[in-house]
Amino acid sequence: MTEHNAPVPPAGLPAPDGSSDPWQWLEDVTGEDALAWVRERNARAEAEIDADGLSATLRDEILAILDATDRIPAVVKRGEHLYNVWTDAEHERGLWRRTTVESYRTDDPVWEVLLDVDALNETEGEDWVWHGAQLLRPAEGEPYRRALVNLSHGGSDADVTREFDLEAKDFVPASEHAFERPEAKGSMSWIDEDTVWVSTDFGDGTLTTSGYARQVRRWRRGQALADAELVFEADGTDMLAAAHHDSTPGWERDWIIRMRAFYDSEEILARPRTGTPAEGEAGEHADALELVPLDVPRDLETTAHRDLVYFLPRSDWAVEDAVYPAGSLVVGDLEEYLRGERRLTVLFEPTASTSLAGLTVTRNVLVLTILEDVVHRLEAHHRDADGQWVREDLYPDLPGSLAVAAVDADESDEVWVTSTGFLEPTALRLGDLAGIVRGEGAGELETIKTAPARFAAERLEVTQHFATSDDGTRIPYFQIGPVDARPAEQSPTLLYGYGGFEISQTPSYLGAVGKAWLERGGTYVVANIRGGGEYGPAWHQAALTENRHRAYEDFSSVARDLVERGVTTPQRLAVRGGSNGGLLTGNMVTQYPELFGAVIVQVPLLDMKRYSHLLAGASWMAEYGDPDTDDWDFIRTFSPYHLLREGVDYPPTFVLTSTRDDRVHPGHARKFTAAMESLGADVRSWENIEGGHGGAASNEQAARMNALIYAFLWHTVGSGVR
Repeated sequence: MTEHNAPVPPAGLPAPDGSSDPWQWLEDVTGEDALAWVRERNARAEAEIDADGLSATLRDEILAILDATDRIPAVVKRGEHLYNVWTDAEHERGLWRRTTVESYRTDDPVWEVLLDVDALNETEGEDWVWHGAQLLRPAEGEPYRRALVNLSHGGSDADVTREFDLEAKDFVPASEHAFERPEAKGSMSWIDEDTVWVSTDFGDGTLTTSGYARQVRRWRRGQALADAELVFEADGTDMLAAAHHDSTPGWERDWIIRMRAFYDSEEILARPRTGTPAEGEAGEHADALELVPLDVPRDLETTAHRDLVYFLPRSDWAVEDAVYPAGSLVVGDLEEYLRGERRLTVLFEPTASTSLAGLTVTRNVLVLTILEDVVHRLEAHHRDADGQWVREDLYPDLPGSLAVAAVDADESDEVWVTSTGFLEPTALRLGDLAGIVRGEGAGELETIKTAPARFAAERLEVTQHFATSDDGTRIPYFQIGPVDARPAEQSPTLLYGYGGFEISQTPSYLGAVGKAWLERGGTYVVANIRGGGEYGPAWHQAALTENRHRAYEDFSSVARDLVERGVTTPQRLAVRGGSNGGLLTGNMVTQYPELFGAVIVQVPLLDMKRYSHLLAGASWMAEYGDPDTDDWDFIRTFSPYHLLREGVDYPPTFVLTSTRDDRVHPGHARKFTAAMESLGADVRSWENIEGGHGGAASNEQAARMNALIYAFLWHTVGSGVR
């Protein structure tokens, strides 16, 4: 919508209708003028925040936690080994290493180092950040020998893939026709030792408008990448296309994923052709494969394992005479389903207070992680001798937030079970669910590792509360603070939120937050606002596009509830959020400035007129809408960059981003800061050169960034009470 005769904005503000943008030059990510602007603001922020030495103290304390050698090493089992990536003070970018299950059980496992990323950077003169690895399943009885390793420059989303020899502990040389994917937002996946699926930048026209790969090719060893066989191509306006090979013995399958947008995707089975090639099918050798789309709604998620396929509908799904509600879990036989048979079984249906938070598949058992008013519980499901599904509660006495992962879904029914809480350090346990299948129950969990406490929590407590939003919806939130609370006027409180993309905010050990904030007398609050997934797809969908305002109403309602309950005052209340949460806190600055004494805005979306034209922004239009259409009528109501006004007393604001963030453009943070400065507002900004969307590429960078944040908070909402 265009505003006719709209007032002309001050020189430092964009036009409310988005027709002019005085700070668009700051979108030049590595431009000389833009980086000079960034360096000046970095220096200004550091001089202000570092002045009393608090940030240096906080940095050392946080870094000691991040680099602690007694952390629990997260592991993935492949064959006889457990693989881990480890960072500490001596290995800033990480060691990729492995050990045996028996050694891992000990207090001091013996690790075999496969790749030292810091040493690699020194040798190659690069700034690599580890982005993961995929191992090639060997023939039965053989050891794992090859891997595909992903590395990123400075932590950006774009990365490279290089073939790695696990026996030589080095990258496969080009002379052996090693697989190597150049830098792009793409992927590579093993099919067999001499064949991979690859999606990447193949040249002009092969990326989507979101900057991701749109082609899926089958690449054979020895071929030039450009000659790899084109098997599938998504539309240029889609989000991305990718493929992967399921190597489960006896159930090998190849899947192509076409994502049109978030919550809009298609799963396509690529299998040996049995009929006549489809007219116009792409690829010189495409007649070797037939592509069979799974006949389900495009907003439905699927997971296939062995003979079964699991369906997770995001909206009510009508199948013949049955209707499966959004948020349910439905299971059927994959081959039967492909033949058009619809014999399906419901394993979970949501209620007003419950949602499915996750599912873990082992060889014979399915574990459901369920949230009930944001508190976890587990269920196990398996088929009996007659093929009927049997359900039982799993580990009902296990405390805290729970995460379950299969140790090796193809080989066993063992599971890793991780428990944690805001004040309870993480514990890792090992369970074997094979007894469930035999009718003997799950048996006892074996505690494998327990992390030590990182901050003093003896006088702290966790409570759950519910605020009432503007439309009457009950919004849960967790409060972590002193048992003997201070008067509200002396109680600095930090409220955290996200509210997007169906991501739930559940309890987890606070670590650095506990040391830098709670231990010093602060109160911490986590809000479970709409847009998240705490109550399933409906909770998320309630705050999409034209209903986005509900997330902000929910968050502000929690802020008001904290004041009404006497926990704190607006002068002592701060908010923090990043990415979509940065959009959230940007809206707190512009729409609810009177509620807060300080605001942290990290790696944020803020210019919602241009977001879809910046980096991966086009992929989020299902969440926010398309600003180039009439959607701008509602998008403008939550575009913080366009909501700034003269004559408003904005709270002290700290905006942080990363030059290397190639997901959310750093221009959002830069332009918002510049616009606030033009109003004379109390704002400062800090931009880390590396870090990608996480804002930091190493523990040292993360410690520095968080130290600046908490020092700023103590200087504002915590002033005079620390």
